[in-house]
Formats: sequence, structure tokens, C-alpha cells
Amino acid sequence: MKSWGWLALLLGALLGTVWARRSQDLHCGACRALVDELEWEIAQVDPKKTIQMGSFRINPDGSQSVVEVPYARSEAHLTELLEEVCDRMKEYGEQIDPSTHRKNYVRVVSRNGESSELDLQGIRIDSDISGTLKFACESIVEEYEDELIEFFSREADNVKDKLCSKRTDLCDHALHISHDEL
Repeated sequence: MKSWGWLALLLGALLGTVWARRSQDLHCGACRALVDELEWEIAQVDPKKTIQMGSFRINPDGSQSVVEVPYARSEAHLTELLEEVCDRMKEYGEQIDPSTHRKNYVRVVSRNGESSELDLQGIRIDSDISGTLKFACESIVEEYEDELIEFFSREADNVKDKLCSKRTDLCDHALHISHDEL
């Protein structure tokens, strides 16, 4: 009877490890896809476009404390992007790396919505994947909204690695994963 107890404990630990790895792959993939989408959206804004920030109250000397900042990386624009970015997770599919057996999420629809000559071999596309990825994305946005705005309000190199791996530990296993975008 004791051997059954050990077997059950071992099986439980193994299943827990597999579930944790799947969850980590999902959240890492969602974070990396989220960063790709935000970087692309920011790049689409005219760099000359600005927004006024600051107080609109008039100072005793008659002046106002208003400053113009680039719109693309303004808190207002980033907040707007964060509200809708997770809807784009439906444009991603799941791919399993043959060497590591880890899940990776790749864009399967071109950004302009047209079909392109993508190699979709080995990529699983279905509503369960996109729904799960969207939910993970929404969880990340909710939990790390301040960090996302902080990182994207100023230009930074390697945002995926800095945000998804070092700052949030969502990808602590994956500093080497490539995440190509279309």
C-alpha cells in the first residue's frame, strides 16, 4: 500500500511540474506577443504628433504649466493601447519547439489583415489557444499596467527581455527565445 502512496505523490509532482511549465510558457508567450503588439502600434504613430500634458490651471503670474510630449509614448496613448491590445491575441497561433518541447506563440495573420505566404506548418490555430492567450494577456496587463506604461513611455532596447524576463519573471526560462513578428 505504501508504494501506491509514493506513486501518487510522484505522479502529482510530475503533473504539477508539467502544468507549471505550460502556464509559464503561456504567460511568457503572452507577454512577448503583448510587447510586439505595443511596439508595432507605437511605431505607427507619426513621431511629430504631440499631446499637451500638465496642469491646465493658470498660475498667479498668468502662465500655465503645460508641456508637449510625443503622443506615441504618452500615458494617454499607452493606456488606450492597453485597453485593446489583448484582442489581437486571436491573430496568434501556438507552436511547439521541437528541441525544447516548449510552447511559443507566433503571429499567424499579417498586420494589414491580408493573407500572406506564411509557413504555418506546425502551428496550431484554434479558438481555445487564442482565448487562453487573450486571458493571459489581460492578466498581465492588469497586474503589470504600471510597468508596461513605465517601459513604453520611454524608448528602451530589448523591452521583451527586460520586461518579460527580468522585471516580471514571466519568462525567466526564456531569455533566448526568438519571437519573430510579421
